[in-house]
Amino acid sequence: MKNYLLFIACILLTGCGLMPNSEDDNVLTSKFNGTWNIHEGIERDFDGTITYHALPWGGLVASVKKQNMPVDWSEYESISFEFAEPTEVATQITISDKIRTSGKPGITSLTCYFDGQDMRSIDEIALQAVDTSTLIVKRVYLTPGTSVWESTPIWTGNCSFGNWANGFVIKPEQFTSALEGDKLEFIYKTDTSDPSVSYWLFKTIINTTDTTLEGNENELNPWGCVMMGKASTVYRIILTANDIKKLREKGLFVNGYYNIVTQVNLLRRDYVAQ
Repeated sequence: MKNYLLFIACILLTGCGLMPNSEDDNVLTSKFNGTWNIHEGIERDFDGTITYHALPWGGLVASVKKQNMPVDWSEYESISFEFAEPTEVATQITISDKIRTSGKPGITSLTCYFDGQDMRSIDEIALQAVDTSTLIVKRVYLTPGTSVWESTPIWTGNCSFGNWANGFVIKPEQFTSALEGDKLEFIYKTDTSDPSVSYWLFKTIINTTDTTLEGNENELNPWGCVMMGKASTVYRIILTANDIKKLREKGLFVNGYYNIVTQVNLLRRDYVAQ
């Protein structure tokens, strides 16, 4: 009789939406059950929503291994976090030290794109906050990759940023054919020659100005820079119509901190290929 009543109660709770939603393989919310800092806290509501009490540069962590082995995410194009409330501080997604994507305070979602990265061996995902705050994570999910992009080189060279010592300009005429939704692709490697360097930055601004691009504004820190993962090799920015207008007028200036850039491409979605 007790088992029967328990069964009926579960049905009623599920019908009322109080039981946690079942997750498919692309939804990862339930995997976030640990932190990098033992003094941080996690609370999970009955619907699966996570309340994460973050400390500076701690981490809400998920292991995504299967049978204790890293997984291959080559078939996916991004991972997204949805927040129940706007974030109070800047946040960051870190993926197995391969990719880092940052978001400004006040956002309700943050997406990390895998464009061009080697995603064949992924073991851990972390959501980090730059300061003490509470993040309410409603959902974390993967998006399968369906897009094919045509690539046109618009700059080649070997620019080693060093400690902001060097940069380069992409001329306005290189953006004549650019359309809203196209992507800028930077091929590079992080410069690890100095063992004291523990982070790597990109800065992309409209040439002769201090204006950053709109396409990656949610990733920028207060100084207009994007932080890169140590093992990352590709960075892409989706261009807005306003970005393209300004780039056609003045071009782009690129510099940063301890990255070595060898090529920049303009990518356009190949709808025929889809």
